[in-house]
Amino acid sequence: MSPERLVPHNPATGQPLEPVDCTTPEGVRETVARARTAQRAWAATAADARARQIRALAQAIGDHADALGRSISDEMGKPIREARAEARSVAVRVESFVRAADQALADDDGVENGIRVRVRWRPLGVVGVIAPWNYPVATPSNLLLSALLTGNAAVFKPSEYTPHTGALLHRLYAETLPEGLVGLVQGAGSVGAALVASDVDMIAFTGSIATGQAIMREAATTMKRLVLELGGKDPMIVLPGADLQAAARYAADEALRNAGQVCVSVERIIVHADVAAEFTRRVADLVRAVKPGDPRDESTAFGPMASARQRDLVLEQLADARRRGATFVIEGQAQGPGFYLTPSVVTDLKPEMTLVKDETFGPVVAIQVARDVEEAVQLANDTRYGLGASVWGPPGPELDAVADRIEAGMVGVNRGLSTAAGGPWVGWKMSGLGYTRSVAGMRHFLQPQSQARRAE
Repeated sequence: MSPERLVPHNPATGQPLEPVDCTTPEGVRETVARARTAQRAWAATAADARARQIRALAQAIGDHADALGRSISDEMGKPIREARAEARSVAVRVESFVRAADQALADDDGVENGIRVRVRWRPLGVVGVIAPWNYPVATPSNLLLSALLTGNAAVFKPSEYTPHTGALLHRLYAETLPEGLVGLVQGAGSVGAALVASDVDMIAFTGSIATGQAIMREAATTMKRLVLELGGKDPMIVLPGADLQAAARYAADEALRNAGQVCVSVERIIVHADVAAEFTRRVADLVRAVKPGDPRDESTAFGPMASARQRDLVLEQLADARRRGATFVIEGQAQGPGFYLTPSVVTDLKPEMTLVKDETFGPVVAIQVARDVEEAVQLANDTRYGLGASVWGPPGPELDAVADRIEAGMVGVNRGLSTAAGGPWVGWKMSGLGYTRSVAGMRHFLQPQSQARRAE
């Protein structure tokens, strides 16, 4: 029997791309077994030698940024300049990953009551990496580099929407690193489920809450380690005294970047009543200047959505908002060929609207008005999500106090959320379990072992 096949589509044209064979259940098991064999020698390799190979890998990814960028654009519609930058970001960030891994692998020592305790940090074994389609090079590489630098092997499943990008990325891993250390499996949900059920020691996943919950249920049977990033509904609070033009620019850029298909996209703007009208006018002026274009065109800054399904989900939220009385300052329209959706600016939102409650993941600037700071904080926290957020106002202790009250793993103050070296990429509430980046994030990929002996 021939394997099932994936048929990805070009979002700019709606036309099918070359099919890709799905991995069979037996193929998943064999790939995991090869990775486990390769991991033993990799774990025994000195950390600095592993780091040298990872630097070479990151350089290879950067060197192939043009090819990776073209593939990203063709499979999920990202403008070509952003797509190339995504690939190059792996090379830019590799040193921060190396430094974090070095610190994470270091023994912790202490003496108490005459007993010396040494905590050793050891690799888990094989990590299954299940990646999303919106950042099909950067997101899996963040997880793969964390696994590899800490002495683990990995098996990588790209999204079914970006299998060619995943295959190209995997080829660079396979050509640079020891044979079998990073395996590739292709397919949709059933292949991901087979990977979760396989003989891996950990699953690192980025995707929906529903899929994350299914992974948790299966992983519980063998107590697999989990790192899950499960989406967001990021709030942006704008208060009197804020630089309204800077805030409006950030709101427009971050709500529409990658056609709104960013895990930490600005999904809810909560603006104080005293500045709401002026802020909304400034945002609308910026959004009206956004024009969709061919993602392969170097001048394009706004491309199509990744799939007809994702576009339909956004259109359903907009229709629900319209039925419930929202005001459309700018009303987005579906355009073809392909899966284009022009931006919307929507106000007069109510808590029961799906546009307020559920992750949108599309090009929508959604504005709520708060009477005061207390209501702004309450609205920001009135969500099951808690990935990123930002607060905008006069710099100082009062604005910092607002940031402290936001229930999100990452909060920016008069800027985007922090992705500085040393900070974890972390969610709150149902936005995730565990975290990545930083020393603490690296230690999610390691098993601590305490060794106690009499202090000399």
